Amino acid sequence: MAAAATLSRLVRLRLYSISRNNGLLFNRVQRRGIAACIDPSVGLSDEQREFQKVAFDFAANEMAPHMAHWDQNEIFPVETMRKAAQLGFGGTCVHPDVGGSGLSRLDASVVFEALSTGCASTTAYMSIHNMCAWMIDTFGNNEQRGKYCPDLCSMEKFASYCLTEPGSGSDAASLLTSAKLQGDLYVLNGSKAFISGGGDTDVYVVMCRTGGKGPKGISCLVVEKGTPGLSFGKKEKKVGWNSQPTRAVIFEDCKVPVANRLGIEGQGFNIAMKGLNGGRINIASCSVGAAQACIQLTRDHMHVRKQFGEPLSNSQFLQFKLAEMATRLVASRLMVRQAALALQEDRPDAVPLCSMAKLFATDECFTICNQALQMHGGYGYLKDYAVQQFVRDIRVHQILEAPSTTLLGGRGAEPVSRLQE
Repeated sequence: MAAAATLSRLVRLRLYSISRNNGLLFNRVQRRGIAACIDPSVGLSDEQREFQKVAFDFAANEMAPHMAHWDQNEIFPVETMRKAAQLGFGGTCVHPDVGGSGLSRLDASVVFEALSTGCASTTAYMSIHNMCAWMIDTFGNNEQRGKYCPDLCSMEKFASYCLTEPGSGSDAASLLTSAKLQGDLYVLNGSKAFISGGGDTDVYVVMCRTGGKGPKGISCLVVEKGTPGLSFGKKEKKVGWNSQPTRAVIFEDCKVPVANRLGIEGQGFNIAMKGLNGGRINIASCSVGAAQACIQLTRDHMHVRKQFGEPLSNSQFLQFKLAEMATRLVASRLMVRQAALALQEDRPDAVPLCSMAKLFATDECFTICNQALQMHGGYGYLKDYAVQQFVRDIRVHQILEAPSTTLLGGRGAEPVSRLQE
């Protein structure tokens, strides 16, 4: 009996401690205002705050009003993205001499986070397009950079990243798409799966096998739309990401000039992984932006929605939930920005930090958006309310560019578990 009584007291103390800590957290959040606590401009330079404001304004005025329409009608908003490119968002990390903005990895993260508050699906495609432009700028020769980068940075042309295959997703080094050298041409055969923009875009950055098995046998080719032998599968029907088309990309004796190869033969896997390091930061940033939007929508909903004669904002339970959501958001943002700085500085810990940021932020921000839907009640399940679309659009962020399970311990994705080595 004494032991049971002691245990009961400990449980009550623990519950009191949890409640007290949550209460203290929410009181601090409430005193400052939740908007101040989750302010995405904290810690940024004046210059970064300026282009962050430009991105937020563009998201609010050019993207958010059309987000639901693009989703429901599966519209690829080409003209809106070209407007974004006029602000410098088509080639954020590309050098200025070929039309890019020359921003840092942290700068780009700030931009994509802000844009994602207006439409996570469209911004996610833009982040992939930017990754392709960066790969050509970084690994291409001067002729390739001059040929492709200006049109990609202006978004007169759009790009797709082609790594995943029907039989090789996370195990990218086992890809089977082949490129046989015949004179000054490569002849491609094979297919790529789940390609964002597939069929609607103009430039395909393709990982293919030019040598033996494993990563050292992979090269990277730029394939242009209209090349004989290049075709596309049906447009996929997806849960989210409906403002960007997704198709299989198919190569049947597709002849590509050797001059379209980025880097040397056998460098393709390295190019693909370096692209994904930045891609993971950008996708994580899109998740952070969606979570920011969902918290703000939920805060506003709690003030106007009444139950039992008072607004939801008076509910201590929901106050605690909102405080927890804010905590997850700020932690995610800090981790993503730390990884962006590490990658920009080419630090030895950059790759695992990128994986950690992608793992943590995409998981936590989905939890935030899902909780926001729950706190909207039945309204959150209606397509008239934006939270449901944010939930659908960022769910895939936990899958693409290495699923969470792969980042923790899988092969081929620089798993977080290697930190023990």
